[in-house]
Amino acid sequence: MRVIIIGGVAGGMSAATRLRRLNESAEIIVLERSGYVSFANCGLPYHVGGVIEERSALLLQTPASLADRFRLDVRLNTEAIEIDRGRRVVVARDARGTEELPYDKVILSPGARPLRPPIPGIERALSLRGVEDLDAIVAAAAGSRTAVVIGGGFIGVEMAENLVHRGLRVALVEALPQVMAPLDPEMAAPVHDALREHGVTLHLSDQVTAIGADTVTTASGATLPADLVIAALGVRPETRLATDAGLTLGPRGGIAVDARHRTDDPDIYAVGDAAEKVGALDGEPILVPLANTANLAGRRVADDIAGLPGTARRVLGTAIVGVFGLQVASTGVNEKRLRDAGRRHRVIHTHPSSHAGYYPGAESLALKLLVDPESDAILGAQGVGRAGVDKRIDVIATAMAGGITASGLAELELAYAPQFGSAKDPVNLLGHVADNLRSGVARSLQWHELDAAVAAGATVVDVRTPTEFAAGAIPGALPIPMDELRDRLGELPDGPLVVHCAVGVRGHTAARILTQHGRDAVNLDGGYVTWRAGTQEVGAA
Repeated sequence: MRVIIIGGVAGGMSAATRLRRLNESAEIIVLERSGYVSFANCGLPYHVGGVIEERSALLLQTPASLADRFRLDVRLNTEAIEIDRGRRVVVARDARGTEELPYDKVILSPGARPLRPPIPGIERALSLRGVEDLDAIVAAAAGSRTAVVIGGGFIGVEMAENLVHRGLRVALVEALPQVMAPLDPEMAAPVHDALREHGVTLHLSDQVTAIGADTVTTASGATLPADLVIAALGVRPETRLATDAGLTLGPRGGIAVDARHRTDDPDIYAVGDAAEKVGALDGEPILVPLANTANLAGRRVADDIAGLPGTARRVLGTAIVGVFGLQVASTGVNEKRLRDAGRRHRVIHTHPSSHAGYYPGAESLALKLLVDPESDAILGAQGVGRAGVDKRIDVIATAMAGGITASGLAELELAYAPQFGSAKDPVNLLGHVADNLRSGVARSLQWHELDAAVAAGATVVDVRTPTEFAAGAIPGALPIPMDELRDRLGELPDGPLVVHCAVGVRGHTAARILTQHGRDAVNLDGGYVTWRAGTQEVGAA
């Protein structure tokens, strides 16, 4: 059996090595159009910044090492230019010319190509997808003092950080009102703060209109110095081979595949960034260019070719990025998407410590949980902080995959020692809040709902200390410290009350006190910290 794999990174190489472990006699040919195979593309930005000092550390395998260990025929600088399904051949081209390669199975793993909008001067902008791109950026950065990064997604933010590490003055231009689109605006606020604190100038709700010899011009009229320009506007699935071969594309523009990663030709599979996936929450096709998903798909394709049972998993899109010491992570859907879809949801914000507060080094986290109010299913989560975000998002993603409800998070038995967590882990606390809301013990109001509640007659009651109130407060809030609340009930005006503290804990206690005294009281979810972050971002937009 001859299997031809088109694309030698992530999904393609996972398929090749897994298939060899399952089938010693198969002929496996890998066609890679670049000069490198099996490299750590997620690590590329960190070599730009010198965090990963040795370029060679990113090169995981070579054709020689893959031939020695796995007997793979890996052909670099070789592009598959056609799949002739009628004759069952792949036409490949290298420096010597073209060759027709008969196949029994084909695995498409061509990846995605960077978006390059028709901006005047775009040819000067560099994008980062492969090792050759990395070399070009490192060479250009060596002689540069200023840089403009176009796009505030994962790669754009990583590139901005690493160019700062190289000593460049960096501006980042993003068409949306915030960076990191998977985050909701109040969760993006600390990311913006971290970028600005480290010298990155943010141009949000703005677009690049022209790239000059050493400047970039934006729609707002700004002219930014730019010895180096990085285009990080996202990627588009590489589907030319598939469409030329008559294979079907899905609604998101990627190659359509079934539960076994097969295209509509049962002898041609597709994995990685080029293929559509099935979203875990609604079963709809999605595009998720993540290494974990690509690697698993490659493994599952090899299993299918070898006759082992298995199907594609649904994809949550769990992801994390580091930004100047911040950990920024998400899984599932965000509130923006749920609101746009008109889907009912419940929101929970908490601001716990990364580990026990009395143990040195505890850092504050911002966590957000999105819940289906009818089924109590977890719809998504986001986290931002300097420590401990990764494991909390991973636990929540695992709970989602296992069908554990939001309230069920309270029941998880998680490892505890003061330097690692708390007796009530932040994940457990999310579960307790979810259970209170589910059972009706608590009611909450979101930061973006507060203005409407006040307009309808609600009074905002601030139960923080006088010192906290003096440092910053919600306009019009009535200050009554938590510990004085029972004795000052008579000072509260008639009508509904929205109580809040700094992060929601004292606010919950205050709301319970007021409710048991017959008042209509709700807690401002996430407290003043969340309100300030959300209104700051909306105001900035």
